[in-house]
This record gives sequence, structure tokens and C-alpha cells, in this order.
Amino acid sequence: MASKIPKQVSRVITAHRQREGGGFMVRRPLPSGSLDYADPFLMLDHLGPVHYEPGEAVGAPDHPHRGFETVTYVLEGGFEHHDSHGNHGVLSPGYVQWMTAGSGVIHSEMPTEELLKKGGNFHGFQIWVNLPAKDKMIRPRYQDVPPENIPWFESTDKQTKIKVIAGEVEDVKANIDTHTPIYFLDLRTTGKYSLNIPEGMDAMVYNYHPATILVGQEKTKVEESQLAVLKTQGQPVEFEATEEAADGSGKKEARVLVLAGTPIGEKIARYGPFVMNTEDELRQAMVDVRSGKFGEISGSFERMRKTDEANARRRQAGKE
Repeated sequence: MASKIPKQVSRVITAHRQREGGGFMVRRPLPSGSLDYADPFLMLDHLGPVHYEPGEAVGAPDHPHRGFETVTYVLEGGFEHHDSHGNHGVLSPGYVQWMTAGSGVIHSEMPTEELLKKGGNFHGFQIWVNLPAKDKMIRPRYQDVPPENIPWFESTDKQTKIKVIAGEVEDVKANIDTHTPIYFLDLRTTGKYSLNIPEGMDAMVYNYHPATILVGQEKTKVEESQLAVLKTQGQPVEFEATEEAADGSGKKEARVLVLAGTPIGEKIARYGPFVMNTEDELRQAMVDVRSGKFGEISGSFERMRKTDEANARRRQAGKE
């Protein structure tokens, strides 16, 4: 009698669209109406892909965070980061920014001057990762990681490549230090690949590319802008490209983000840019922001002016 194939994918969620930051559109599968929190992951935003004409690019002017980590991954275009602890970085294609907000930070994420002046494409992601109660008030930390410092894994059949942003794949380990044990992978395949995820970690797979992919032991179909939520059941997670290339050369390349983490297992209280454990801690965060304890960044007015002008230009072009 054949053994029963374990069902790994518990649900598939289609991202909804909404405006964020200074007015840019995101596709957001998490949180959604059917999934508020995927411990330890709080949010997954898919930014773009979008084409900006000169003067149209927008970002997220000065805003606060406390109690978690933000992870920004850029595929096309670029962001410029400033924060109230004096950190500054320009994120070009392939870059990852890992910011531990901890006890509190004000930061801005604006399009690069080149993207704003000349226009161009932008495509990327932002992920929020929760911190356990013991780490929510730690000192903020900033890691700006260029693509040459982020390793790639390649399968023996050359059909699968995986960018190892956090975690490890076979003998390839990430260079980024994380407070919460997680995997963050950019997996691209034209064939099949079996991925081992540590026992005790729950996983999610987000398809950010037009090509459909099969996910899990039971081969659940996941289309563009869909998030598969998995319980690994102690088994490797299977990935398989399915669509034939137009030139008959094989399968179209499927591209997904793989997120996996050990659940923290604590009650959370969240409001906007704050994620704590109690309502009292949320209220204190708002008091601390208003009293200036998070600090400030010079040039705030100029960033707001650029954002307002970019939005006005897009409205005039009928893009709102």
C-alpha cells in the first residue's frame, strides 16, 4: 500500500493592493483578512514592479518603528535610507537592508536621487519580523548588505539558484545576523528542488513572478501574487517549475520568496508602526514618539516636499 503524501500547504492567500508610505502601491498577502500574523513574520509587502517617469518616484518619508525588525530587499531601482541613529545607506539592485528598530527609531526610505530625477523601474520587498519581549527594547541596529556579500546556492543540475539572505541552504550560509532564527530565501528554478527547513519552523512561499510554481509534497499550484502557508510536517518542501518556455527550451523560470521561522509564541499588541506585547506598551511608544525620545532626522521638510511634488506629478499624469 502506497504511503500517504503529507499535506504541507494549509492555505493559499492572494495579495491585496493598498497604498503605503508616501503613496506607493504594494501587494500585501500578510497581514490579510484570513491571516493576521504568521509568527514570527508580521508583514510582507511586494513593492512594484513599477515604472516611474522623471519626478514621479515616491518612498516613505520620516516615520517611527519600535519592537521589531524591518527587512528591505531591492530587485530594481533604489532606496536611500536615513535614520535617527545616524545611519545612512543607498540600496541599489540586489541590496538588503536589515534594520532592528528595537527600542525605537525614526527612519526614512526615499527613492534615490537618480531614480527621482531620471525615472526608471522599481521593484522590491519589505518584510517585518517580530522580536521576542526580551529584545523589544534593545538598542536599534542597522545592517546594509550589498549583493556581493549575499551568497547564492546552485543545485547540481544547474536548474535552481537560491539567494541565501538569511538561514542556510545545504552548505551555503547567510552573512546576515538575525535576532530571531529565520530563513529568507529568493528561490529561482526551471526544474525541481527539494528544500530542507529546520524542524520546528513554519514556512511561507510567496510567488512574485508571472510563472506558476508547484509547492509542497502534494504539489499545490501557487500563482503570481499568491502566498502559500506551510506546515512542513518534518518533510522537505518540494518546488517545481511548470510552465513551458515559449521557445521550447524547457520550463519558464519560477521565482519565489521563501520565509521560515521559529514561532516566538508570545501575545502581541500592534498599532501602525509599533509591535509590542501589551496595550500599555503601545501607549508608551506613542508617548515616547511625541516627546522626542525616538530622535529626529534633519531634512524632514525637504523629503515631504519631494513626496508631495511626486504625487502631484503622478496625479496630473492620471496615474492616481
